[in-house]
Amino acid sequence: MNPELLNALIIGTVVLAVLGALFALVLAFAAKAFAVEKDPREEAIAAILPGANCGGCGFPGCGGYAAAVAAGKAPVNACAAGGAAVAAQIGEIMGVSAGDSVKMLAQVHCTGCGQNFKKYEYVGLKDCTAASILPGGGDLGCGYGCLGLGSCVKACPFDAIHVVDGVAKVDEDACKSCGKCVEACPKHLISLVPYKTKRHVAITCSSHDKGVDVRKSCDNGCIGCSLCVKACPKEAINMVNNLAVIDYEKCIGCGICAQKCPRKLITVDGKVPEVKPAPPKPAAPKPEEAPKAEPAAKAEEAPKAAAGEAQK
Repeated sequence: MNPELLNALIIGTVVLAVLGALFALVLAFAAKAFAVEKDPREEAIAAILPGANCGGCGFPGCGGYAAAVAAGKAPVNACAAGGAAVAAQIGEIMGVSAGDSVKMLAQVHCTGCGQNFKKYEYVGLKDCTAASILPGGGDLGCGYGCLGLGSCVKACPFDAIHVVDGVAKVDEDACKSCGKCVEACPKHLISLVPYKTKRHVAITCSSHDKGVDVRKSCDNGCIGCSLCVKACPKEAINMVNNLAVIDYEKCIGCGICAQKCPRKLITVDGKVPEVKPAPPKPAAPKPEEAPKAEPAAKAEEAPKAAAGEAQK
C-alpha cells in the first residue's frame, strides 16, 4: 500500500475518533447543564396508569396525563380507563383525595329501526364519515340515524362498541368512557352520560323531526308526544326541539317514562320494560235495597183491627 495513503487513513481515523470523543463530551456536559429535573411522582403515576393511551383524560397519552397531574394541571380522577381504583392510587401519590366520581357511559342515541326506510343502496367505503357526505347525509330516510358502518367500532381502543343489526351497541361493562367513539361519529349520535342510578334510563333517539315525519322514516323514533314528560315524577325529561331529553341530574331511574312511551323507545338498563297491566278496579258496592212497604202497611192494619174488636 502506498505509505502516503496509509498515513492519510490513519490520520483520518484519529481525527474522527478525537472529534467523536469531543462531541460526546459536549453532549454529556449539555445533558447535565440543561437537564430538566423530572418529578418522581410523574414516573410513579405513569407506572400505575393502564397504558391505553386512549386520550379520554384530555391529554396526549398516559405520559402526558401523568406529567399534567404531577404538575397540578389535571385532576387525579380523570383516567377513564383506570376508573376509581387508579384514581385512588394517584390520589395517594399526590396526597389528595380522589373524590367521588360518577361513572360515565357512552350511549348511542339511535335504535337502528330506521334501517327499514332506506332511500338508496349505499355502495362504497365501509366508513360512516364517507357515507355521511353523500346526499341526505347517508342512505337512511332518517337524517339522524346510525349508518351502521362501524367508524366508532374502529375508534374504540377497548372493543366496547359493535354494530348489531345495523346499529352501534355499547358494551356497558367494557366501556371506559374514553370518548373516542363520540369523536368518531359523524352524525353526533353518541354522547357520554352519567351512569349514577341503580337502573339506567335512556332515550335512544336523536331525531328532531316532527312526529308525522318520524313515523315515515323509523319504526320507533321519538314522535314528541310528551307522555314521558308528563309521567316523570321528578320532572327529569324535557322536550327539546321535538325530542325527549333526560336530565340525569334529576333522573332517579324509576322507569315510569318507559312504561308510558307508546313507541317503546325508552329503555331501562338497555331493555324496554314490559308494560304492567293496570290492576282491576274493585266492583262498586250494590246500594242497599229500600225496605218494602208491605210490612209497614200490615203494622198499620193491626191497630185498626184491634179497635174494631173493642167496639164490638
